[in-house]
Amino acid sequence: MSRNLPVDAGRIAGDIEALAGMTEPGHPWTRRAFTPLFLEGRAYIEARMKAAGLETRIDAAGNLIGRRTGRKPWLGTIMVGSHSDTVPDGGRFDGIAGVISALEVARALGEQGVELDHDLEIVDFLAEEVSIFGVSCVGSRGMTGQLPEAWLSRVSDGRDLAEGIAEVGGSPDVLAQQKRPDLAGFLELHIEQGPVLEAEKADIGIVTAISGITRLEIIVEGRADHAGTTPMDRRADALVAASQLVLDIRNAAAELAKMPGHFAATVGEFRIEPNAANVVPSKVVLLIDGRAEIRADMEAFCRWLDGHVEKLADAYGVTIKAPNRVSDNLPTPGDAGLLSTLEAACERVGAKHRRMASGAGHDTAWIAKVAPAAMIFVPCRDGRSHSVDEWADNDDIALGAAVLFEAVREMDRNSNQEKPDGTHTG
Repeated sequence: MSRNLPVDAGRIAGDIEALAGMTEPGHPWTRRAFTPLFLEGRAYIEARMKAAGLETRIDAAGNLIGRRTGRKPWLGTIMVGSHSDTVPDGGRFDGIAGVISALEVARALGEQGVELDHDLEIVDFLAEEVSIFGVSCVGSRGMTGQLPEAWLSRVSDGRDLAEGIAEVGGSPDVLAQQKRPDLAGFLELHIEQGPVLEAEKADIGIVTAISGITRLEIIVEGRADHAGTTPMDRRADALVAASQLVLDIRNAAAELAKMPGHFAATVGEFRIEPNAANVVPSKVVLLIDGRAEIRADMEAFCRWLDGHVEKLADAYGVTIKAPNRVSDNLPTPGDAGLLSTLEAACERVGAKHRRMASGAGHDTAWIAKVAPAAMIFVPCRDGRSHSVDEWADNDDIALGAAVLFEAVREMDRNSNQEKPDGTHTG
């Protein structure tokens, strides 16, 4: 890379490679939360934080935090980070790139003698990926008082989530009281996990919103009959009706995807009963995963689905229950001021950038509920992620880290105005 960046690309590459090497034998890039390997990775990150002059701690939610005190700590805290846990067989850069880039921002500020007015915190959130307890974004939810209390009783391998949080150094007994009113702003770097930036030869994606995720369960009930003796025109085949529904969902989502704003819908779970070769299927249960940057698009999709299942039920002689919203999370827009700050930072380092939505969930979505927050994406090869083939070029990550560096400095300048009562405006 010919650009003269304010960060050390070689140092970023070395740290990512070291963390990636801490993986389960035979399962490349696997370091799941609440495992000994995860703690090994945490120990490495903490040591690197301390080497950078940061004061480290584990908060009540089990997040690892490195702190650099500012000249006017009463102004609040600028936080930068991501997560170091992985999905099985596929976490070489997902999350790790964001944690190490954030750490590099702190190192570069120190080496260049830059003093911030705000405190700066580098964070490795606990269990952003779906954990062994079946839940995700444990650390970011917990940091901001948004972790459901019932989750603490979820059990895996003979221990509950509360015990898991305690094992990584957290304090589940005081978790409900944990809040972060001091946060002046939060930034996260992440690999795109999609093909857009690479296809457009763009360096940085500025995330306008994290798409809301709505999951809908649909139950199609027909009638079990002998597969060899029941005439084709006298069947109530639940699978045939469900198969048509899957195709129709795909087509409806494709039409919505042509509109402004990200939209996607996937039938990712599909269960058949009685699942026997010689029996006409009597029941199908399917689960739709819908993602929408614009809430109105999701509502339109759900309205279409409600009406469409009634038509299919009549057409195929089956019963289809009204779609059940199993979960429903609203889109999370990036903070408008921080999006502008990130665009200006891209211009300063010479990074070609574009605005885009995230179709995946991130810790940023939870931090954004209590503080200004925004994300940037860096390209990944072929858009592959959650896969052993996941790859991001180090030059791209380093350029993203440089954008974070410039954005943090601008945040510090822009949000350091004090109110008459001595509180801050950030």
